[in-house]
Amino acid sequence: MEIKREDILHLAALSNLSLKEEEIEPLKKDLEGIIGYISQLDELDTENVEPTYQVFEMENVWRSDEVLAQDATREQLLALTKEEKDNQVKVPKVL
Repeated sequence: MEIKREDILHLAALSNLSLKEEEIEPLKKDLEGIIGYISQLDELDTENVEPTYQVFEMENVWRSDEVLAQDATREQLLALTKEEKDNQVKVPKVL
């Protein structure tokens, strides 16, 4: 795949990079090499290979969602706060 100068400038703009004129051609050659290397994967025979979506044997661990009884009352918990107002914990304004 041939990469054009305009492609390099477009990628640089998307990446918010400013390139000097002398950096464009070496970057073009590097990207062509990278794409050429990756395109070697097209040559692999994957006819009987099942697609892999997860390379590690991981699975979700689910637990039941239970509400446990609390020993403390609302009043006891509010007594632990620095400041309370209208039965709620008052915190500093955050902007």
